[in-house]
Amino acid sequence: MAKYETTAGQVTRADTYSQLIEHLIRCQELSATMAHLHNTEGNDMDKLLARGWLGVAEMFRMTQHKITMFATKGMFQ
Repeated sequence: MAKYETTAGQVTRADTYSQLIEHLIRCQELSATMAHLHNTEGNDMDKLLARGWLGVAEMFRMTQHKITMFATKGMFQ
């Protein structure tokens, strides 16, 4: 797989944006999974770590939302 997706051999903003959003969504999902896995352990430290991972997942969600908002307003032109 190429490092960057291309259209006619050129890296485009749209392709790069799509790839970025996909990665942010995947990071959010994996962070939430880590939270779930820590929650299944049952001790206080793992409960605390689970809350931290949920915070990380939320930060990825917020970042994705902000980037999408900027893109729809044409701020990346």
